[in-house]
Amino acid sequence: MIKPRVDKLLANADSHYAAVVVSAKRARQINSYFHNISEGSFGEYPPPMVETNSERNYLSMALEELAENKLKYEYRA
Repeated sequence: MIKPRVDKLLANADSHYAAVVVSAKRARQINSYFHNISEGSFGEYPPPMVETNSERNYLSMALEELAENKLKYEYRA
């Protein structure tokens, strides 16, 4: 089961597609953040913005950030 629920995600995204794209991009950023930390460098990626019990599951962290309205996005023209 997906946590948080899809209806919470859609409250902060325009569509299912937007929720997937934004969450996937943020999950890659979180992955890069932890990868840079393990190498001893502080990269350009921000740390996770939510306290989570997800053990190193970057997609779950990104979904929780979207559900809590911590992620903002805009469409390019």
